[in-house]
Amino acid sequence: MNNLKSMNLLLVEDSENDIDLFKYCLNKNKIHVNLTVIDNGDDAIDYVKELSQDGQNAFPDLVLLDINLPGANGIEILKEIKENEVTKTIPVVMLTSSKHDEDIIKSYSNHANCFLQKPIDLSSFQKVVTMFEEFWFTVVTLPTSNLN
Repeated sequence: MNNLKSMNLLLVEDSENDIDLFKYCLNKNKIHVNLTVIDNGDDAIDYVKELSQDGQNAFPDLVLLDINLPGANGIEILKEIKENEVTKTIPVVMLTSSKHDEDIIKSYSNHANCFLQKPIDLSSFQKVVTMFEEFWFTVVTLPTSNLN
């Protein structure tokens, strides 16, 4: 994982343990990520709307989105991102503990780019974050800016 540029990552997650674990895994893998964390669905929707209005928030290269959140749920946030002309090209990865087929179908139906189930132990979580980083930060070509 050499020559990586800085990535802006938006993590929408309400579990402090999962947030801390994700940060730990990112730091352990030494990938340079500017991480913004939002722990409430309504705040996430406001953040997305502000991206399209004033550009004061850091435009994320990638969004990691939990489904079960206080306020608006992850599917509602996903819809807001993908229906907005300014933000619709941002890749969204659903990172959730949900294993419900309905959540998987709703996620992909609303243009999620990926659906990952959160592992429950540290070792598995680290492996998932490492694979996530390798794929999204070194293999995939992400949009560099909004073209609208």
